[in-house]
Amino acid sequence: MRDNNDIICGRNSVLEAIRSGNMVDKILILEGKHDGPTNTILREAKKNKIIVEFTNKSVLNGMCEEKKHQGVIAYVSPYEYAEVDDILDKAKAKGEDAFIIILDEIEDPHNLGAIIRTANLCGAHGVIIPKRRAARLTSVVANTSAGALNYTPVAKVTNIAKTIEELKKKGLWFVCGDMSGEVMYNLDLKGPIGLVIGNEGSGVSENVKKKCDFIASIPMKGDIDSLNASVSCGVLCYEIVRQRMG
Repeated sequence: MRDNNDIICGRNSVLEAIRSGNMVDKILILEGKHDGPTNTILREAKKNKIIVEFTNKSVLNGMCEEKKHQGVIAYVSPYEYAEVDDILDKAKAKGEDAFIIILDEIEDPHNLGAIIRTANLCGAHGVIIPKRRAARLTSVVANTSAGALNYTPVAKVTNIAKTIEELKKKGLWFVCGDMSGEVMYNLDLKGPIGLVIGNEGSGVSENVKKKCDFIASIPMKGDIDSLNASVSCGVLCYEIVRQRMG
């Protein structure tokens, strides 16, 4: 059964969700559970490249009544993910250089929603997020985006670094936000571009940072040393907008 927009409880319900093509993001299974239906779910999850995590009964009971979850709970997305090519096609249809925002493990759904809102308002053609260790598209994200999620495609990929490499072959170049970089005003941010924003705590991972062509920093004049991830994204996005207008 579906307890809310984000969770499905029970072996049969989870298995049917996978087989029907519903957007299953992650499956939680009671550790040590290896019966026939559970093994079938594991096989189907592997086939469909769905993340599986094993956890204890208290976690599952806290999410859904024990008799209902049967040792299996799935996270499902109430919103459909796009493909990376959908984002590129949107730019092409508008006759514009591609402008994509790539999020390297943004975990706070409020930050994700705010970034999607900014992406829409600044004219970005879409957002790319990783499958693992990142916020998913949920009702919280949708509400925070103030409706922008309905107009801004969000693609989910297995490997951010590999996706950047593939997009480079299609003519994009990449800049990531990091305090160690060149001041953003000194960089040429025009043309087909991907803006990479890192995790709220650790920033852009080294593996992803190495794939970027430039590293951009935001001038800081206050007494603290960093901005919220969604605010940083907004500042960098609008420097891109300013340069494109110029």
